[in-house]
Amino acid sequence: MTTRRNEFNFSGGPGALPASVLLQTQRAIETLPETGISVLGMSHRSEWFVSLVEEASQNLRALLGLSDEYEIAFMQGGSSLQFATIPMNFAGQAWAPPQYVSSGYWSRRATAEAQRVYRCAVAWDGVHSRYSELPDLTKLDIDPRAAYLHYVSNETVEGLQFGAQEGPSNVPLIADMSSDFLSAPIDTDRYSMIYAHAQKNLGPSGVTVALVKRSLLERVPDGLPAILDYRTHIEHRSNYNTPPVFAIYVLTLVSRWLRDEIGGLQSMCAINERKSAAIYGALESLGDAVRIHAKAPWRSRMNVAFSFGDERLDRAFIEFTGERQMTGLEGHRSLGGVRASLYNAVTEQAVASLCEAIREFALARI
Repeated sequence: MTTRRNEFNFSGGPGALPASVLLQTQRAIETLPETGISVLGMSHRSEWFVSLVEEASQNLRALLGLSDEYEIAFMQGGSSLQFATIPMNFAGQAWAPPQYVSSGYWSRRATAEAQRVYRCAVAWDGVHSRYSELPDLTKLDIDPRAAYLHYVSNETVEGLQFGAQEGPSNVPLIADMSSDFLSAPIDTDRYSMIYAHAQKNLGPSGVTVALVKRSLLERVPDGLPAILDYRTHIEHRSNYNTPPVFAIYVLTLVSRWLRDEIGGLQSMCAINERKSAAIYGALESLGDAVRIHAKAPWRSRMNVAFSFGDERLDRAFIEFTGERQMTGLEGHRSLGGVRASLYNAVTEQAVASLCEAIREFALARI
């Protein structure tokens, strides 16, 4: 089985998967060693699947150092469903409006969806900088009665990422970590809820991980549709309705890969730091010939958004890298330019090849 194209997948999503996970998945589609039938035909009511969900939960707990204060649910609908479900469950008349940080494309989507459900306040908006910088969460003027503060830890479109900073201690903190979850250690105790959909670092799309503190679950009002109530999914151990068996299976393989092959999140973080440093270094060496969208203090380790300053040059670079079997480098439709996504499974060898392509292109075209 060749892994070359997977290694050179710089897409913002679906992202690359580890070569060993792809190989195991390929075999499991034909026959699961544990059951003798295809993973695609496995019942969600089988003992095998019940054990799989338990293993996935325990692997996440071990990788994150997650305390028993948290419940874990594997849900569907991506982060987009969470955008509306969170205020349904955790905002209410007993609290002031929840606060939202609007720092880029996805946090704006989250804010807009939440406002369809409940009156929400915008604690900070990055529009003034064209979403090229991030705030210090501790310095935001947050109503201490607010239901919660919500933010997106990594903006995939603009290439912005919050560092390991403390949030306000007087309101529950909720974070969408879809694009940097499991890329580095997290101080999970700071959060009342963390959620992340797959197709970035977790596996194929179809499953969303929700980590929720029990103290937050006490706020959920009665009368919600059962499928939109977090308590339903926790009570039924992520098996209330037919779950995405295949996606959870691959997620479990990824968690094993992080544990057994990478050696945990600290090791994963070190790899990701080397990858992003190499790309930013290659771009910065070009001086004014390239523009990196995010300002330096907030540059993402996961997504590098940049432009050669001319749409024709950007297109030429994407064609240039495509000839070298590098895919997924087109910028998001809302921003344009070029975007290199460096999710966990993108290898350092792939990044070295991209850096070389950047230098070759600049020498030939600029």
